[in-house]
Amino acid sequence: MNAVEDVGDQLVGAFQNPGLLLGIPLALAGAVFMSLGAQYQHRGVEKVERLSGANGASGLSLDQLKRLLTRPSWLIGTLMLGLAVVCQLAALVQAPLIVVQPLGAIALVITTLLNARISGHSPTRQSLTAIVCCVGGIFLFVFFAAIYATEQEVTDRELFTILALLLVVIIVLGACWLILRRRMRALFYVIGAGILYGFVATLAKVVIKRIEAGQFEWITGICVLALVSAAAVGAYFVQTAYSSGPPDLVIAGLTVVDPLVAVLIGMVVLGEASAAPWWVLVIFAVAGGIAVWGVVGLARYHPQVLSDSQDLGIQRGSTPGGSSQGGPGEASSSQPAATNAPEHSDGSGRPQTPPWHDGSSERP
Repeated sequence: MNAVEDVGDQLVGAFQNPGLLLGIPLALAGAVFMSLGAQYQHRGVEKVERLSGANGASGLSLDQLKRLLTRPSWLIGTLMLGLAVVCQLAALVQAPLIVVQPLGAIALVITTLLNARISGHSPTRQSLTAIVCCVGGIFLFVFFAAIYATEQEVTDRELFTILALLLVVIIVLGACWLILRRRMRALFYVIGAGILYGFVATLAKVVIKRIEAGQFEWITGICVLALVSAAAVGAYFVQTAYSSGPPDLVIAGLTVVDPLVAVLIGMVVLGEASAAPWWVLVIFAVAGGIAVWGVVGLARYHPQVLSDSQDLGIQRGSTPGGSSQGGPGEASSSQPAATNAPEHSDGSGRPQTPPWHDGSSERP
């Protein structure tokens, strides 16, 4: 009972914070721009793949990256993602990191609806369950984060810790990409980009606060360099993920992995959840687990992913020249319908091969 009263008191106090009330709408606006930008960028990547005649699932080539710069849809998507970043940074100025970052999950709902309308792949029950887990887990997280999150000043020691962790992450992801990129699919690129963007959001928060305090010294410059490097690698991963997965899968990974990483940094390194009781930390862990399970489920059961995986060109039915073809005397006898096919227009007595016998996946 005391815990319920404590939550109520904290909730009332949280919504009396003007910075929080301004930061949440800015974060939601950024989510809208993110969903629209993802859809346009995905369209541009697909167009470049068709024009270049090469699949970018194992990594976009330099020529494909250059072609992206000439695609209007990709440029429009990039502009919208730029607006999303501006809204996100403005929200970070007004509200704690662990409140702002998870709100990007609303972009998943918008992107799912847009992609279903554009691609014609309606969400299935399993994919909808995965989306509900993504959004529900993140919003459960942000509800308690908004209540107990507190701003903390970042010391140089904490900043060095963040930079060291980022360096390790970039090395590990780079090694995996170099060694296993032929086997990697959208989920790897999505998770990798989400981890990098979580560090980008954290460093952006630190840089903004230091500039406001007039502390733009050499370590702040290193933060800016690390931020730009992580953002560039993350952007490459996102574009590659678009070539091997639908846009709502990409957004699902980004809006779940990104805030989880940023929140973990905020909680463990920056101490933004130091005022939260132990049972709230348990809720954080459960909510994060539900959200991650939703991303994995969406990667497995997304209708567009399943549809693409069935386009394998597997030969079906009996092959021409097999035992199904009878001799001239058998043509007039009673045979199964498969051997009584119409004659070719050239007058030959050979039965006409159905279109799916030659390896085509299209049936009449």
